[in-house]
Amino acid sequence: MGANKSVHVGRSKLDVGVDFTRRLYNSHMQRLSRGLVSMATGSLGLKQPGLIYYSDLLDMSWHKGLHDSDLLLTYRYHRPRDIGPPSLTIKHSVSPEVRIHGIPTNNFRHSQSQGVRLSKLSIGFDYVDPSESGSTKGKATCVYFKRFHFSHDGGRSISTDRDGFQLTRSGTPSDNVIVVSQESRFEDEKDNGFTNFSVQMELGTAISQNLLTYYRFEVTAARGIKLGPALFFSRMSSGTVKGSFAPYQAFAVGGPSSVRGYGEGAIGVGQSCLLSTTELSIPLSKKLTGVIFLDCGSDLWSGDKVPNNPGERHGKPGFGFGIGGGMRFKTPLAQIHVDYAINAFQKGTAYFGIRDLLL
Repeated sequence: MGANKSVHVGRSKLDVGVDFTRRLYNSHMQRLSRGLVSMATGSLGLKQPGLIYYSDLLDMSWHKGLHDSDLLLTYRYHRPRDIGPPSLTIKHSVSPEVRIHGIPTNNFRHSQSQGVRLSKLSIGFDYVDPSESGSTKGKATCVYFKRFHFSHDGGRSISTDRDGFQLTRSGTPSDNVIVVSQESRFEDEKDNGFTNFSVQMELGTAISQNLLTYYRFEVTAARGIKLGPALFFSRMSSGTVKGSFAPYQAFAVGGPSSVRGYGEGAIGVGQSCLLSTTELSIPLSKKLTGVIFLDCGSDLWSGDKVPNNPGERHGKPGFGFGIGGGMRFKTPLAQIHVDYAINAFQKGTAYFGIRDLLL
């Protein structure tokens, strides 16, 4: 959500973004204009081809949110098309851990932080197979070293939460793991709609006593069908994790990206999960589109299989749904998004966003 500008320097490309995001509770709608500048976040992207060789590419992106930050560095050396481009990738992110360890408040519309912050560092190699003709098919294989580190909001390293339960698998403030993952995807777009399907498998391999050993599987399927000028969209995703996994590797259900009307992870924390989203978009004019949606999510009664059972300890129900509607309004300067979702406790949450803002 926000504004982006691109600057070309030689063959380089620099993208600068300023985002504005605001989530509003029903009783706070009148405060829309307050503190908008304080809600601003930023992003920076740089693409530099020919850094060392004529066929290589350095891709860097950085995002700074209100309470989180993400840094991504990718160096890719382009081989012939029939081989595919390998890349070296470094990722680092820091954010409050509210998805797993947050406490639901305000009728589950918000997740309150317990002062726990998670830092994630990964360094590894990506290999992307070339797409096949006919429809868009692709496969990516990755090998990473990952480090997960917990700290208090004040910066002090911690290994337990406020209730004294262990945050990591190793019992120290940090977990380390070697991860091998593979993702296969299929995309097909036609005049009457589109189909997307992806499968991701991840294996955490132990190389010493304090490293994790786990297996993670995720699948997502989406379908869009044009009904005259309207678009019917449905997406379903599911996943499970097995082995010696830590609480932060469980699936968190709830939040704007999964089930609207709930805080991040406010529905449940499970070893497995099932999510679905259904939307109907109806153009009302050239600039205005109405949206009706239904989000559902469940931890599939697997919360007690997560170490220390954070979902049950924090009173999360394990299943929830959000139903609502919204508007998409295009202006010469930006796209304005407004959504209103009512959760299973009949409490509403409004979401407001400004996208593609031209400065």
